[in-house]
Amino acid sequence: MSHKQRSHKTLMVKEEEVKRNWFILDAAGKTLGRFAAEVTKVLRGKHKPTFTSYADGGDGVIIINAEKIHVTGNKEAQKKYFYYTGSISGLREVPYRVMKARKPEYIIEHAVKGMMPKTRLSNAQLKRLRIYAGVEHDMAAQKPILANI
Repeated sequence: MSHKQRSHKTLMVKEEEVKRNWFILDAAGKTLGRFAAEVTKVLRGKHKPTFTSYADGGDGVIIINAEKIHVTGNKEAQKKYFYYTGSISGLREVPYRVMKARKPEYIIEHAVKGMMPKTRLSNAQLKRLRIYAGVEHDMAAQKPILANI
């Protein structure tokens, strides 16, 4: 072989060239962390060969059956969600079981958001995450593709 180097062009996709798809993911029976990691991958666009770190090349994700998500070990009894009201001694904690009964969508949203980079780009990507507690969703106009993870 000759000593000449071959030049390979790295494909850097521009945001206006991105073709966005929407995927429906069913959370029924899935483990929370593993499922959230897959959702994050799709939102960021890392499942595509055209992934560019600084461009928003991700797809939209519709999650159904959020109330049927599953956690392992003793997390069901021990996991807590914290928020601060802003007042003195205003730290509130909500147990996992209570949160699952009240707002099952929040559990998945919180997990996915924690796995995204803390940037303006990921804030834009998170806007394409839609979570529904049941099987029904109102995103039919996006022609979502039922994906299996």
